Amino acid sequence: MEQILFFLVAFIACLSAIYFVFGKNPLYSILSLIVTFFSIAGLYILLNAQFLGIVQIIVYAGAIMVLFLYILMMLNLNEGDETKKPGLGKYIAVFSAGILFIGMLGAYKGMTMNHVAGSNINPSAGLTKELGRLLFNEYVLPFELASILILAGIVGAVLIGKKDI
Repeated sequence: MEQILFFLVAFIACLSAIYFVFGKNPLYSILSLIVTFFSIAGLYILLNAQFLGIVQIIVYAGAIMVLFLYILMMLNLNEGDETKKPGLGKYIAVFSAGILFIGMLGAYKGMTMNHVAGSNINPSAGLTKELGRLLFNEYVLPFELASILILAGIVGAVLIGKKDI
């Protein structure tokens, strides 16, 4: 059942990504990109990486897509304003996809089928509990230094943005 769900979510992600690339309406393309991001988050969760799935939803599907939609609204794209563009980009995209397919085919042929993948993998590696234990035990100094750098950046942005101090 889990494998069927994985392939279904992967199919939805691929389908919405294809629609994002080839869609004519920019608003529908951005909405299909949101579906792609949520599908990728679902794939992360199915692969037992819950933290990455939640970060995918918060950062990409939340913040980045709001930024894309805001830019789209500010540009006010109309079909009348759109000039006719040459189809060179489509040929470059098809060529790049072909090269990618050939590379993936070569990687697939180079794989050995005798090796059992994941025989000694820790099943709790992607869980939030394990990540929290690592961050607050082994990597507490870099974690705190990163938080100080982020705080300094926020203070600097406020000072730059504020005209009268």
